[in-house]
Amino acid sequence: MPIFRLSEQIDFPPARLSRSDGLLCIGGDLAPERLVLAYKRGIFPWFSENEPILWWSPDPRLVLFPQDIKISRSLRKTINKNCFQITVDNDFESTIRFCARPRRQENEGTWLVREMIQAYIRLHRLGIAHSVEAWSRDRLVGGLYGIHLGKAFFGESMFSLENDASKVALVALANHLRIHGFHFIDCQVTSEHLINMGGVEISRHAFLNLLSKSVREEADPELWNPHVFLDPIPLEKNPESIR
Repeated sequence: MPIFRLSEQIDFPPARLSRSDGLLCIGGDLAPERLVLAYKRGIFPWFSENEPILWWSPDPRLVLFPQDIKISRSLRKTINKNCFQITVDNDFESTIRFCARPRRQENEGTWLVREMIQAYIRLHRLGIAHSVEAWSRDRLVGGLYGIHLGKAFFGESMFSLENDASKVALVALANHLRIHGFHFIDCQVTSEHLINMGGVEISRHAFLNLLSKSVREEADPELWNPHVFLDPIPLEKNPESIR
């Protein structure tokens, strides 16, 4: 398949035309309107420093259905200790910057370049991008952020400064989204970490069909209330998720 080059017009070729590695097109910008359209069409940006903007739609796609999240026994022990307070949208900017920092410290580079960070901060200010934070007392020690459209959540990145902090944040998010009728959390590309927590691979075709239905539904406007603490899934009510 060819790699398409985007113009100034905010549009994308169909995701099904992506190459075998998932790369669809190159160029364009990270304007909010273009990013929202990309996510609605099953496409996301992913590029490193000194690269042009690259847009992807992998096949298969890793997704996590909120009701199917898996909680290991060691993670259950952490949750039962009540080590972390989980909030939403209390500190989006710190969360996204922490998500980028570990990769820089390891000299591995990061796809969370300055341009990307600024773009998602703009989306947060528009009420489209959201963060879930794990706090130990008053210290931010883990979390994740992503995009919310309709009843779909597109997970972008996670970080942990203490053991299991981001995992507890993900469990709490999954429970929160399940309660509010969300269809899936998009994990984008396969990782052993997310498979161990219940992520499953589905075909791009199946993902796009699920996505088209999910983005048309409306979610509770109070979903991202920064004054509410999130709870991890009540383990005693969900024994089949415990391994």
